[in-house]
Amino acid sequence: MTVTTSTSLPKIGLASRLVNSILAIAPLFNIAKQRARKMMIERAESMGVNWLQIASDLQKQDLDHELTKVQNPDLKYPEYYLKPFHAYTEGNLGWLPATEVEVAAYAVHSRIWTDDQPPVKGDARLRQSYLDIVKAQIPNSPQDILDIGCSVGMSTFALFQQYPQAKITGLDLSPHFLAIANLNTRTKHPELNNNGQVQWLHAAAENSGLADQSFDLISCFLLFHELPQDASRKILREIHRLLRPNGHFAMMDMNPYSDIYRKMPPYILTLLKSTEPFLDQYFAFDLASELVQAGFEPPQITANSPRHRTVVARKA
Repeated sequence: MTVTTSTSLPKIGLASRLVNSILAIAPLFNIAKQRARKMMIERAESMGVNWLQIASDLQKQDLDHELTKVQNPDLKYPEYYLKPFHAYTEGNLGWLPATEVEVAAYAVHSRIWTDDQPPVKGDARLRQSYLDIVKAQIPNSPQDILDIGCSVGMSTFALFQQYPQAKITGLDLSPHFLAIANLNTRTKHPELNNNGQVQWLHAAAENSGLADQSFDLISCFLLFHELPQDASRKILREIHRLLRPNGHFAMMDMNPYSDIYRKMPPYILTLLKSTEPFLDQYFAFDLASELVQAGFEPPQITANSPRHRTVVARKA
Protein backbone atom coordinates (compact mmCIF):
# COMPACT_ATOMS: atom_id res chain seq x y z
CA MET A 1 0.00 0.00 0.00
CA THR A 2 1.42 3.38 -0.99
CA VAL A 3 1.27 6.08 1.64
CA THR A 4 -0.06 9.39 0.36
CA THR A 5 2.27 12.14 1.46
CA SER A 6 0.34 14.89 3.18
CA THR A 7 0.96 18.62 3.26
CA SER A 8 0.13 18.58 6.96
CA LEU A 9 2.72 16.78 9.02
CA PRO A 10 1.73 15.06 12.25
CA LYS A 11 1.54 17.62 15.04
CA ILE A 12 2.80 17.19 18.59
CA GLY A 13 -0.38 16.45 20.54
CA LEU A 14 -1.24 17.20 24.14
CA ALA A 15 -0.17 13.75 25.33
CA SER A 16 3.16 14.09 23.58
CA ARG A 17 3.78 17.53 25.08
CA LEU A 18 2.93 16.17 28.52
CA VAL A 19 5.41 13.33 28.00
CA ASN A 20 8.10 15.84 26.99
CA SER A 21 7.56 17.78 30.22
CA ILE A 22 7.80 14.58 32.26
CA LEU A 23 11.02 13.50 30.57
CA ALA A 24 12.55 16.93 31.19
CA ILE A 25 12.69 15.94 34.87
CA ALA A 26 15.90 13.91 35.23
CA PRO A 27 14.74 11.39 37.89
CA LEU A 28 11.54 10.65 35.93
CA PHE A 29 13.54 10.34 32.70
CA ASN A 30 15.85 7.79 34.34
CA ILE A 31 12.90 5.78 35.68
CA ALA A 32 11.26 5.70 32.23
CA LYS A 33 14.54 4.77 30.57
CA GLN A 34 15.18 1.85 32.90
CA ARG A 35 11.57 0.67 32.64
CA ALA A 36 11.83 0.67 28.85
CA ARG A 37 14.99 -1.42 29.02
CA LYS A 38 13.43 -3.87 31.47
CA MET A 39 10.39 -4.32 29.21
CA MET A 40 12.58 -5.11 26.20
CA ILE A 41 14.64 -7.68 28.10
CA GLU A 42 11.49 -9.37 29.43
CA ARG A 43 9.98 -9.45 25.95
CA ALA A 44 13.11 -11.04 24.47
CA GLU A 45 13.25 -13.65 27.21
CA SER A 46 9.55 -14.47 26.69
CA MET A 47 10.35 -15.31 23.04
CA GLY A 48 13.16 -17.66 24.01
CA VAL A 49 15.91 -15.14 23.20
CA ASN A 50 18.34 -15.18 26.11
CA TRP A 51 19.19 -11.48 26.02
CA LEU A 52 21.57 -11.39 29.00
CA GLN A 53 23.41 -14.58 28.06
CA ILE A 54 23.91 -13.56 24.43
CA ALA A 55 25.27 -10.17 25.47
CA SER A 56 27.49 -11.76 28.11
CA ASP A 57 28.96 -14.21 25.60
CA LEU A 58 29.79 -11.39 23.23
CA GLN A 59 31.41 -9.37 26.00
CA LYS A 60 33.79 -12.27 26.65
CA GLN A 61 35.29 -11.87 23.18
CA ASP A 62 38.41 -9.76 22.63
CA LEU A 63 36.34 -6.78 21.58
CA ASP A 64 39.04 -4.20 22.19
CA HIS A 65 41.14 -5.98 19.57
CA GLU A 66 38.20 -5.89 17.17
CA LEU A 67 37.84 -2.17 17.88
CA THR A 68 41.36 -1.40 16.68
CA LYS A 69 40.54 -2.94 13.29
CA VAL A 70 37.69 -0.55 12.52
CA GLN A 71 38.07 2.60 14.62
CA ASN A 72 39.10 5.95 13.19
CA PRO A 73 40.74 7.55 16.24
CA ASP A 74 40.65 11.01 14.64
CA LEU A 75 36.89 11.05 14.08
CA LYS A 76 35.07 13.93 15.76
CA TYR A 77 31.59 12.95 16.91
CA PRO A 78 28.70 15.34 16.25
CA GLU A 79 27.12 16.64 19.44
CA TYR A 80 23.78 14.92 18.84
CA TYR A 81 25.51 11.53 18.84
CA LEU A 82 26.82 12.00 22.37
CA LYS A 83 23.33 11.99 23.90
CA PRO A 84 21.84 8.96 25.68
CA PHE A 85 20.12 6.60 23.25
CA HIS A 86 18.05 3.47 23.79
CA ALA A 87 18.29 3.55 27.58
CA TYR A 88 22.10 3.71 27.52
CA THR A 89 23.82 6.67 29.18
CA GLU A 90 26.76 6.26 26.79
CA GLY A 91 24.43 6.21 23.79
CA ASN A 92 25.91 4.03 21.07
CA LEU A 93 29.52 4.48 22.20
CA GLY A 94 30.03 1.49 24.47
CA TRP A 95 30.16 -2.29 24.66
CA LEU A 96 26.84 -2.74 26.45
CA PRO A 97 24.74 -1.19 23.65
CA ALA A 98 26.90 -2.87 21.00
CA THR A 99 26.47 -6.35 22.47
CA GLU A 100 22.74 -5.90 23.07
CA VAL A 101 21.60 -4.22 19.84
CA GLU A 102 20.80 -7.43 17.95
CA VAL A 103 18.70 -8.98 20.72
CA ALA A 104 17.03 -5.60 21.23
CA ALA A 105 15.99 -5.62 17.57
CA TYR A 106 14.39 -9.03 18.01
CA ALA A 107 12.41 -7.71 20.99
CA VAL A 108 11.36 -4.37 19.52
CA HIS A 109 10.19 -5.90 16.24
CA SER A 110 8.52 -8.95 17.73
CA ARG A 111 4.99 -7.52 17.83
CA ILE A 112 4.79 -5.56 14.58
CA TRP A 113 2.43 -8.12 13.06
CA THR A 114 -0.38 -9.85 14.93
CA ASP A 115 -0.67 -12.99 12.77
CA ASP A 116 0.56 -16.44 13.78
CA GLN A 117 4.18 -15.99 12.74
CA PRO A 118 6.58 -16.55 15.68
CA PRO A 119 7.46 -13.18 17.30
CA VAL A 120 11.19 -13.88 17.09
CA LYS A 121 10.90 -13.73 13.29
CA GLY A 122 9.48 -10.20 13.32
CA ASP A 123 12.84 -8.53 12.79
CA ALA A 124 13.75 -10.65 9.76
CA ARG A 125 10.26 -10.12 8.32
CA LEU A 126 10.58 -6.35 8.72
CA ARG A 127 13.93 -6.27 6.92
CA GLN A 128 12.63 -8.46 4.11
CA SER A 129 9.49 -6.35 3.70
CA TYR A 130 11.76 -3.37 3.08
CA LEU A 131 14.06 -5.20 0.67
CA ASP A 132 11.13 -6.58 -1.31
CA ILE A 133 9.93 -3.04 -2.00
CA VAL A 134 13.43 -1.81 -2.84
CA LYS A 135 13.97 -4.64 -5.31
CA ALA A 136 10.58 -4.05 -6.93
CA GLN A 137 11.13 -0.30 -7.34
CA ILE A 138 14.78 -0.32 -8.45
CA PRO A 139 14.95 -2.06 -11.84
CA ASN A 140 18.70 -2.69 -12.05
CA SER A 141 20.67 -4.64 -9.47
CA PRO A 142 23.15 -2.27 -7.80
CA GLN A 143 26.83 -3.14 -7.95
CA ASP A 144 28.05 -0.78 -5.21
CA ILE A 145 25.94 -0.27 -2.08
CA LEU A 146 26.46 1.94 0.96
CA ASP A 147 24.59 0.99 4.14
CA ILE A 148 24.51 4.11 6.32
CA GLY A 149 23.90 3.51 10.02
CA CYS A 150 24.75 -0.15 9.60
CA SER A 151 25.07 -0.78 13.37
CA VAL A 152 26.35 -4.32 13.99
CA GLY A 153 25.77 -5.34 10.38
CA MET A 154 22.27 -6.84 10.46
CA SER A 155 21.06 -4.53 7.67
CA THR A 156 24.32 -4.95 5.74
CA PHE A 157 24.15 -8.73 5.76
CA ALA A 158 20.47 -8.55 4.72
CA LEU A 159 21.50 -6.39 1.74
CA PHE A 160 24.18 -8.94 0.87
CA GLN A 161 21.60 -11.73 0.86
CA GLN A 162 19.44 -9.64 -1.49
CA TYR A 163 22.31 -8.52 -3.74
CA PRO A 164 25.03 -11.19 -3.46
CA GLN A 165 26.90 -9.80 -6.47
CA ALA A 166 27.33 -6.29 -4.98
CA LYS A 167 30.19 -4.74 -3.06
CA ILE A 168 28.76 -3.31 0.16
CA THR A 169 30.18 -0.76 2.60
CA GLY A 170 28.67 -0.54 6.06
CA LEU A 171 29.13 2.92 7.62
CA ASP A 172 28.46 3.80 11.24
CA LEU A 173 29.49 6.38 13.82
CA SER A 174 29.93 3.79 16.56
CA PRO A 175 33.24 1.90 16.42
CA HIS A 176 31.80 -0.47 19.01
CA PHE A 177 28.98 -1.44 16.68
CA LEU A 178 31.43 -1.85 13.81
CA ALA A 179 33.68 -4.04 15.94
CA ILE A 180 30.75 -6.41 16.50
CA ALA A 181 29.93 -6.23 12.77
CA ASN A 182 33.50 -7.21 11.94
CA LEU A 183 33.34 -10.07 14.42
CA ASN A 184 30.00 -11.19 12.93
CA THR A 185 31.57 -11.25 9.47
CA ARG A 186 34.02 -13.91 10.59
CA THR A 187 31.78 -15.91 12.89
CA LYS A 188 28.40 -15.76 11.09
CA HIS A 189 29.34 -15.12 7.45
CA PRO A 190 32.54 -17.01 6.67
CA GLU A 191 31.74 -16.75 2.95
CA LEU A 192 32.70 -13.07 3.23
CA ASN A 193 36.03 -13.61 4.95
CA ASN A 194 38.98 -12.00 3.18
CA ASN A 195 37.15 -11.34 -0.09
CA GLY A 196 36.55 -7.63 0.53
CA GLN A 197 32.95 -7.78 -0.62
CA VAL A 198 31.68 -6.31 2.64
CA GLN A 199 33.72 -3.57 4.30
CA TRP A 200 33.18 -1.44 7.40
CA LEU A 201 33.76 2.31 7.64
CA HIS A 202 33.89 4.35 10.83
CA ALA A 203 32.69 7.76 9.68
CA ALA A 204 29.97 10.38 10.02
CA ALA A 205 27.13 9.99 7.54
CA GLU A 206 27.03 13.74 6.89
CA ASN A 207 30.76 13.85 6.07
CA SER A 208 31.76 10.37 4.97
CA GLY A 209 35.00 11.20 3.19
CA LEU A 210 34.00 8.88 0.35
CA ALA A 211 34.43 9.84 -3.30
CA ASP A 212 31.74 11.50 -5.39
CA GLN A 213 29.39 9.23 -7.34
CA SER A 214 30.68 5.99 -5.78
CA PHE A 215 27.41 4.09 -5.27
CA ASP A 216 24.36 2.84 -7.15
CA LEU A 217 22.27 2.38 -4.00
CA ILE A 218 22.50 3.99 -0.57
CA SER A 219 20.34 2.39 2.10
CA CYS A 220 19.41 3.60 5.57
CA PHE A 221 17.62 1.17 7.88
CA LEU A 222 16.03 2.75 10.97
CA LEU A 223 18.43 5.68 11.02
CA PHE A 224 16.53 8.92 10.50
CA HIS A 225 14.37 8.74 13.63
CA GLU A 226 17.63 9.00 15.60
CA LEU A 227 18.67 12.28 13.99
CA PRO A 228 17.93 15.96 14.57
CA GLN A 229 16.56 17.65 11.47
CA ASP A 230 19.73 19.57 10.64
CA ALA A 231 21.75 16.34 10.56
CA SER A 232 19.07 14.69 8.40
CA ARG A 233 19.34 17.48 5.82
CA LYS A 234 23.13 17.25 5.72
CA ILE A 235 23.00 13.47 5.32
CA LEU A 236 20.52 13.69 2.43
CA ARG A 237 22.88 16.05 0.63
CA GLU A 238 25.85 13.79 1.30
CA ILE A 239 23.88 10.83 -0.04
CA HIS A 240 23.09 12.82 -3.19
CA ARG A 241 26.80 13.56 -3.63
CA LEU A 242 27.78 9.92 -3.23
CA LEU A 243 25.21 8.51 -5.66
CA ARG A 244 25.93 7.98 -9.32
CA PRO A 245 23.54 9.56 -11.86
CA ASN A 246 20.20 7.73 -11.68
CA GLY A 247 21.33 6.04 -8.46
CA HIS A 248 18.80 5.41 -5.70
CA PHE A 249 18.40 6.30 -2.06
CA ALA A 250 16.26 3.92 0.00
CA MET A 251 15.30 4.04 3.64
CA MET A 252 13.03 2.22 6.03
CA ASP A 253 11.92 3.84 9.25
CA MET A 254 9.02 4.57 11.56
CA ASN A 255 5.94 5.90 9.78
CA PRO A 256 4.79 9.17 11.39
CA TYR A 257 1.40 8.79 9.68
CA SER A 258 0.73 5.41 11.25
CA ASP A 259 -2.30 5.27 13.56
CA ILE A 260 -0.18 3.22 15.95
CA TYR A 261 1.96 6.27 16.78
CA ARG A 262 -0.90 8.76 16.54
CA LYS A 263 -2.98 6.78 19.08
CA MET A 264 -0.19 5.45 21.30
CA PRO A 265 -1.11 5.48 25.03
CA PRO A 266 0.81 8.15 26.99
CA TYR A 267 2.53 5.55 29.18
CA ILE A 268 3.99 3.70 26.18
CA LEU A 269 4.84 6.99 24.47
CA THR A 270 6.78 8.04 27.57
CA LEU A 271 8.85 4.87 27.47
CA LEU A 272 9.47 5.25 23.74
CA LYS A 273 10.55 8.87 23.96
CA SER A 274 12.86 8.12 26.87
CA THR A 275 14.95 6.05 24.44
CA GLU A 276 14.58 8.24 21.32
CA PRO A 277 15.61 11.87 22.00
CA PHE A 278 14.88 13.17 18.47
CA LEU A 279 11.56 11.48 17.82
CA ASP A 280 9.52 14.70 17.68
CA GLN A 281 11.95 16.19 15.17
CA TYR A 282 11.72 13.11 12.99
CA PHE A 283 7.91 13.05 13.05
CA ALA A 284 7.86 16.73 12.00
CA PHE A 285 10.44 16.27 9.21
CA ASP A 286 8.92 16.65 5.73
CA LEU A 287 11.01 13.93 4.15
CA ALA A 288 9.48 14.07 0.67
CA SER A 289 10.04 17.81 0.39
CA GLU A 290 13.55 17.60 1.84
CA LEU A 291 14.52 14.91 -0.68
CA VAL A 292 13.43 17.09 -3.59
CA GLN A 293 15.36 20.03 -2.16
CA ALA A 294 18.44 17.80 -1.87
CA GLY A 295 18.26 17.01 -5.59
CA PHE A 296 16.14 13.86 -5.76
CA GLU A 297 13.04 13.13 -7.77
CA PRO A 298 9.80 12.98 -5.72
CA PRO A 299 10.06 9.76 -3.69
CA GLN A 300 7.85 6.70 -3.65
CA ILE A 301 6.65 6.10 -0.10
CA THR A 302 5.17 2.72 0.78
CA ALA A 303 3.93 1.27 4.05
CA ASN A 304 5.86 -1.96 4.61
CA SER A 305 4.50 -2.76 8.08
CA PRO A 306 1.70 -1.46 10.30
CA ARG A 307 4.15 1.09 11.72
CA HIS A 308 6.98 1.46 9.19
CA ARG A 309 7.44 3.02 5.76
CA THR A 310 9.88 2.49 2.93
CA VAL A 311 11.05 5.50 0.94
CA VAL A 312 12.78 5.17 -2.45
CA ALA A 313 14.06 8.19 -4.39
CA ARG A 314 16.13 8.44 -7.57
CA LYS A 315 18.88 10.98 -8.00
CA ALA A 316 17.59 13.48 -10.51
